[in-house]
Amino acid sequence: MIYAGILAGGIGSRMGIQDMPKQFLMLGNKPIIIHTIEKFLVVPDIDQVYVAVHPNWLVYFNDLVNKHLPGHESKIKGVDGGGDRNDSILNIIADIKAAGPVSDQAILITHDAVRPFVSYRMIQDNIKVMADYDATDTVVMANDTIVESQDGKSISSIPNRAHMFQGQTPQTFRINQFDSLFASLRQDEREILTDACKVFVLKGKSVGLVKGEYSNLKITTVTDLKIAEAMLGEI
Repeated sequence: MIYAGILAGGIGSRMGIQDMPKQFLMLGNKPIIIHTIEKFLVVPDIDQVYVAVHPNWLVYFNDLVNKHLPGHESKIKGVDGGGDRNDSILNIIADIKAAGPVSDQAILITHDAVRPFVSYRMIQDNIKVMADYDATDTVVMANDTIVESQDGKSISSIPNRAHMFQGQTPQTFRINQFDSLFASLRQDEREILTDACKVFVLKGKSVGLVKGEYSNLKITTVTDLKIAEAMLGEI
Protein backbone atom coordinates (compact mmCIF):
# COMPACT_ATOMS: atom_id res chain seq x y z
CA MET A 1 0.00 0.00 0.00
CA ILE A 2 1.10 3.53 -0.75
CA TYR A 3 -0.26 6.39 1.33
CA ALA A 4 0.13 10.14 0.99
CA GLY A 5 0.37 12.23 4.14
CA ILE A 6 -0.21 15.94 3.61
CA LEU A 7 0.89 18.07 6.55
CA ALA A 8 -1.49 20.96 7.17
CA GLY A 9 -1.38 21.31 10.94
CA GLY A 10 0.09 24.82 11.08
CA ILE A 11 -1.78 28.05 11.78
CA GLY A 12 0.21 30.29 9.42
CA SER A 13 1.64 32.83 11.87
CA ARG A 14 4.34 33.95 9.43
CA MET A 15 1.67 34.92 6.91
CA GLY A 16 0.47 37.68 9.22
CA ILE A 17 -3.16 36.65 8.73
CA GLN A 18 -4.57 35.75 12.12
CA ASP A 19 -7.94 34.22 11.31
CA MET A 20 -7.02 31.82 8.49
CA PRO A 21 -4.23 29.21 8.34
CA LYS A 22 -2.19 29.76 5.18
CA GLN A 23 -3.08 26.39 3.64
CA PHE A 24 -6.72 27.49 3.43
CA LEU A 25 -6.04 30.78 1.65
CA MET A 26 -7.31 31.06 -1.91
CA LEU A 27 -4.91 30.52 -4.79
CA GLY A 28 -6.78 31.26 -7.96
CA ASN A 29 -10.26 29.81 -7.64
CA LYS A 30 -9.61 27.31 -4.83
CA PRO A 31 -7.69 26.99 -1.55
CA ILE A 32 -3.98 26.16 -1.58
CA ILE A 33 -4.57 22.84 0.15
CA ILE A 34 -7.01 21.70 -2.55
CA HIS A 35 -4.40 22.35 -5.27
CA THR A 36 -1.97 20.21 -3.27
CA ILE A 37 -4.37 17.32 -2.68
CA GLU A 38 -5.26 17.24 -6.38
CA LYS A 39 -1.62 16.53 -7.26
CA PHE A 40 -1.76 13.29 -5.26
CA LEU A 41 -5.22 12.20 -6.38
CA VAL A 42 -4.03 11.89 -9.99
CA VAL A 43 -1.23 9.46 -9.06
CA PRO A 44 -2.75 5.99 -9.58
CA ASP A 45 -0.24 4.25 -7.27
CA ILE A 46 -1.50 6.14 -4.22
CA ASP A 47 -4.22 4.25 -2.35
CA GLN A 48 -5.23 6.83 0.27
CA VAL A 49 -4.55 10.50 0.97
CA TYR A 50 -4.33 11.50 4.62
CA VAL A 51 -4.31 15.15 5.63
CA ALA A 52 -3.19 16.25 9.11
CA VAL A 53 -5.13 19.40 10.01
CA HIS A 54 -5.23 21.50 13.18
CA PRO A 55 -8.17 20.09 15.20
CA ASN A 56 -9.93 23.48 15.21
CA TRP A 57 -10.03 23.44 11.40
CA LEU A 58 -10.89 19.81 10.70
CA VAL A 59 -14.61 20.41 10.10
CA TYR A 60 -13.78 23.33 7.81
CA PHE A 61 -11.32 21.13 5.91
CA ASN A 62 -13.93 18.40 5.38
CA ASP A 63 -16.34 21.03 4.05
CA LEU A 64 -13.68 22.15 1.55
CA VAL A 65 -13.18 18.58 0.34
CA ASN A 66 -16.91 18.13 -0.16
CA LYS A 67 -17.11 21.39 -2.09
CA HIS A 68 -14.01 21.20 -4.29
CA LEU A 69 -13.34 17.47 -4.61
CA PRO A 70 -16.73 15.78 -4.97
CA GLY A 71 -16.46 12.08 -5.68
CA HIS A 72 -13.07 11.79 -3.95
CA GLU A 73 -14.25 11.98 -0.34
CA SER A 74 -13.63 8.28 0.31
CA LYS A 75 -9.97 8.57 -0.74
CA ILE A 76 -9.23 11.60 1.47
CA LYS A 77 -9.15 11.40 5.23
CA GLY A 78 -8.51 14.28 7.61
CA VAL A 79 -6.84 13.58 10.95
CA ASP A 80 -5.81 15.79 13.86
CA GLY A 81 -2.49 17.51 13.33
CA GLY A 82 0.11 17.35 16.09
CA GLY A 83 2.30 19.88 17.84
CA ASP A 84 4.95 19.61 15.11
CA ARG A 85 5.34 17.90 11.75
CA ASN A 86 6.59 14.61 13.19
CA ASP A 87 3.68 14.49 15.65
CA SER A 88 1.35 14.99 12.69
CA ILE A 89 3.07 12.16 10.84
CA LEU A 90 2.68 9.91 13.89
CA ASN A 91 -1.03 10.78 14.04
CA ILE A 92 -1.42 9.82 10.38
CA ILE A 93 0.43 6.54 10.97
CA ALA A 94 -1.72 5.77 14.02
CA ASP A 95 -4.87 6.26 11.94
CA ILE A 96 -3.52 4.04 9.17
CA LYS A 97 -2.69 1.30 11.67
CA ALA A 98 -6.08 1.62 13.35
CA ALA A 99 -7.67 0.53 10.07
CA GLY A 100 -5.79 -2.78 10.05
CA PRO A 101 -2.35 -4.45 9.79
CA VAL A 102 0.30 -2.51 7.87
CA SER A 103 2.80 -4.34 5.68
CA ASP A 104 6.51 -3.67 6.21
CA GLN A 105 6.59 -2.54 2.57
CA ALA A 106 3.83 0.04 2.97
CA ILE A 107 5.13 3.56 2.38
CA LEU A 108 4.01 7.05 3.32
CA ILE A 109 4.73 10.00 1.02
CA THR A 110 4.70 13.10 3.22
CA HIS A 111 4.29 16.57 1.76
CA ASP A 112 3.78 20.15 2.90
CA ALA A 113 0.22 21.33 2.27
CA VAL A 114 1.60 24.72 1.23
CA ARG A 115 3.65 23.34 -1.67
CA PRO A 116 0.86 23.24 -4.28
CA PHE A 117 3.18 23.04 -7.30
CA VAL A 118 4.60 19.59 -6.56
CA SER A 119 4.79 17.69 -9.84
CA TYR A 120 3.58 14.25 -10.87
CA ARG A 121 7.19 13.40 -11.75
CA MET A 122 8.47 14.25 -8.26
CA ILE A 123 5.83 12.09 -6.58
CA GLN A 124 6.54 9.15 -8.90
CA ASP A 125 10.29 9.51 -8.41
CA ASN A 126 9.81 9.34 -4.63
CA ILE A 127 8.02 6.02 -5.09
CA LYS A 128 10.68 4.66 -7.47
CA VAL A 129 13.69 5.66 -5.34
CA MET A 130 12.20 3.87 -2.33
CA ALA A 131 13.13 0.60 -4.01
CA ASP A 132 16.79 1.25 -3.15
CA TYR A 133 16.73 3.34 0.04
CA ASP A 134 15.20 3.47 3.51
CA ALA A 135 13.78 6.94 2.85
CA THR A 136 13.79 9.66 0.20
CA ASP A 137 14.16 13.43 0.35
CA THR A 138 13.27 15.80 -2.48
CA VAL A 139 15.97 18.43 -2.95
CA VAL A 140 17.30 21.12 -5.26
CA MET A 141 20.88 22.32 -5.64
CA ALA A 142 21.73 25.33 -3.51
CA ASN A 143 21.93 28.32 -5.84
CA ASP A 144 23.31 30.69 -3.24
CA THR A 145 26.43 30.36 -1.13
CA ILE A 146 25.60 28.81 2.24
CA VAL A 147 27.30 30.26 5.30
CA GLU A 148 27.35 28.82 8.81
CA SER A 149 27.37 30.95 11.93
CA GLN A 150 27.58 29.50 15.43
CA ASP A 151 26.70 32.76 17.19
CA GLY A 152 24.51 34.48 14.62
CA LYS A 153 26.97 37.36 14.37
CA SER A 154 29.97 36.08 12.42
CA ILE A 155 30.71 33.37 9.87
CA SER A 156 31.98 30.10 11.28
CA SER A 157 32.42 28.31 7.95
CA ILE A 158 31.44 28.41 4.29
CA PRO A 159 30.64 24.89 3.03
CA ASN A 160 31.33 23.88 -0.56
CA ARG A 161 28.13 24.84 -2.39
CA ALA A 162 28.59 21.92 -4.79
CA HIS A 163 27.77 19.61 -1.90
CA MET A 164 24.82 21.63 -0.59
CA PHE A 165 21.16 20.98 -1.37
CA GLN A 166 17.96 22.64 -0.21
CA GLY A 167 15.40 20.26 1.19
CA GLN A 168 11.84 20.29 -0.09
CA THR A 169 9.06 17.75 0.11
CA PRO A 170 7.84 15.08 -0.64
CA GLN A 171 9.75 12.92 1.82
CA THR A 172 8.96 9.22 1.73
CA PHE A 173 9.63 6.23 3.98
CA ARG A 174 8.31 2.85 5.08
CA ILE A 175 5.67 3.33 7.73
CA ASN A 176 6.70 0.58 10.16
CA GLN A 177 10.36 1.49 9.96
CA PHE A 178 9.68 5.16 10.72
CA ASP A 179 7.48 4.17 13.66
CA SER A 180 10.20 1.92 15.07
CA LEU A 181 13.05 4.39 14.54
CA PHE A 182 11.14 7.30 16.03
CA ALA A 183 10.28 5.26 19.13
CA SER A 184 14.01 4.51 19.60
CA LEU A 185 15.11 8.17 19.60
CA ARG A 186 16.46 9.70 22.78
CA GLN A 187 14.86 12.92 24.02
CA ASP A 188 17.86 15.01 22.96
CA GLU A 189 17.63 13.51 19.47
CA ARG A 190 13.93 14.33 19.24
CA GLU A 191 14.64 17.93 20.20
CA ILE A 192 16.83 18.50 17.11
CA LEU A 193 14.43 16.99 14.59
CA THR A 194 13.46 19.23 11.69
CA ASP A 195 11.76 16.70 9.44
CA ALA A 196 11.13 13.00 8.92
CA CYS A 197 14.38 12.32 7.07
CA LYS A 198 16.38 13.49 10.08
CA VAL A 199 15.05 10.45 11.95
CA PHE A 200 16.64 8.15 9.36
CA VAL A 201 19.91 10.12 9.23
CA LEU A 202 20.28 10.02 13.02
CA LYS A 203 19.86 6.25 12.96
CA GLY A 204 22.36 5.71 10.14
CA LYS A 205 19.80 4.69 7.53
CA SER A 206 20.09 5.43 3.81
CA VAL A 207 18.20 8.43 2.43
CA GLY A 208 18.06 8.76 -1.34
CA LEU A 209 17.81 12.09 -3.11
CA VAL A 210 14.99 12.91 -5.50
CA LYS A 211 15.45 15.83 -7.86
CA GLY A 212 13.07 18.62 -6.90
CA GLU A 213 12.13 21.74 -8.80
CA TYR A 214 12.61 25.40 -7.91
CA SER A 215 8.94 25.88 -8.80
CA ASN A 216 8.02 23.63 -5.85
CA LEU A 217 7.49 26.76 -3.79
CA LYS A 218 6.55 26.66 -0.10
CA ILE A 219 3.98 29.38 0.57
CA THR A 220 4.74 30.78 4.03
CA THR A 221 4.63 34.56 3.53
CA VAL A 222 2.45 37.10 1.72
CA THR A 223 5.27 37.52 -0.82
CA ASP A 224 5.27 33.75 -1.47
CA LEU A 225 1.53 33.89 -2.06
CA LYS A 226 1.92 36.68 -4.61
CA ILE A 227 4.62 34.69 -6.41
CA ALA A 228 2.36 31.61 -6.41
CA GLU A 229 -0.49 33.64 -7.89
CA ALA A 230 1.81 34.82 -10.67
CA MET A 231 3.00 31.24 -11.29
CA LEU A 232 -0.58 29.97 -11.45
CA GLY A 233 -1.34 32.51 -14.16
CA GLU A 234 1.53 31.15 -16.26
CA ILE A 235 0.59 27.46 -16.03
